[in-house]
Amino acid sequence: MSGGEEAGRGGDGNVGREQPGGREEAGRGRRGDGKVEREQPSGREEAGRGRRGDGKVGREASVRLGGPESEAQRMTETPATGRPTAFARPLRTSARPDTAPAPPPTHRPTGPRLPVGLPHALLRWVVLALAVAVWEVAARVHGSVYFPPPGRIARHMYELWFSGPVQHVFLTEAAVADILPSLGRMAAGFALAAVAGVALGVAVGRSRRAYALCNPVLQFARAVPPPALVPVFVVVFDFGTPMQIASIVFSAVWPVLINTAEGARNTDPLRLDVAAVLRLGPVERLRFLILPSALPRIFAGLRLSLSLSLILMVFSELLPGTANGIGFTLTDAQTRSDLLTVWAALVLLGALGYLLNTGLLAVEKRLVGRGRSTA
Repeated sequence: MSGGEEAGRGGDGNVGREQPGGREEAGRGRRGDGKVEREQPSGREEAGRGRRGDGKVGREASVRLGGPESEAQRMTETPATGRPTAFARPLRTSARPDTAPAPPPTHRPTGPRLPVGLPHALLRWVVLALAVAVWEVAARVHGSVYFPPPGRIARHMYELWFSGPVQHVFLTEAAVADILPSLGRMAAGFALAAVAGVALGVAVGRSRRAYALCNPVLQFARAVPPPALVPVFVVVFDFGTPMQIASIVFSAVWPVLINTAEGARNTDPLRLDVAAVLRLGPVERLRFLILPSALPRIFAGLRLSLSLSLILMVFSELLPGTANGIGFTLTDAQTRSDLLTVWAALVLLGALGYLLNTGLLAVEKRLVGRGRSTA
């Protein structure tokens, strides 16, 4: 009895104890189902996050699901919530920012265009040849003694000045007696004017006080016509070569002086400060800083002075007391009514002016440079 009860109790007890445990496990199972049921909304939330969370997860979910990412979604979804907003900035679908916009169409001239392969120097000679041809035709049609054709003038120049022997560089005795003395006077006057103008210009231009004091005097002296000073030069130097050279120097010095002073004044102050830091001396500053800065203006003044020197050379040789030179030949031919020689002297002066100016331009481009040239 006791054994049966023990067995019964033991079995029932075990069963009784196990049944509640089973019920508890079932309850836990049901409660576990409840957890599953509670976890399902979290799964939906994860799916919702996948759909509307941060933009990256939504796009990854759409890619994993095989759905294409719509352009409208990228344009209207904000990075924080993924919800559409009316103020979302649309994506830019234009070209890359580093791509430059196409330039506007340029207007092309419709007039006649010069040949591309024809050099510029050849075009100059073509224009000169056309002008000479027009002159030749007009002179032959008119038939005037006072207006000879260029062909006759060139032939007379050759016979008068350039038909000499080879040893004398084809120069005749008339060329040696007329052309060379004139070129010597002009060269002497131009050289003195250039040296004096550059030296005084640098001295005046580097001092503000000196420039302010000397500027009225310079402008006054520059405005005086050189022919008006011929009586003064005659009294001081008498007739002859010194008077001629003095008149050339007085006329040609002012363009060089004024342009050099302006060029020296316009020297970069930063370069002057660097020269002070490097402790450059006055000679070194003048050589490496001031003169290179003023060189374009100096050559501009030299070109003007060269033209004035040629003009004053002829004018000084027109005065009494002159026995040779191009100006003397011009006056003598006018006195003898030799119009062909008058025209030959005029053409010779024009050719000399062109050649001298071309040579000075070549020197300027060599020293200053093609980009900074004043031509």
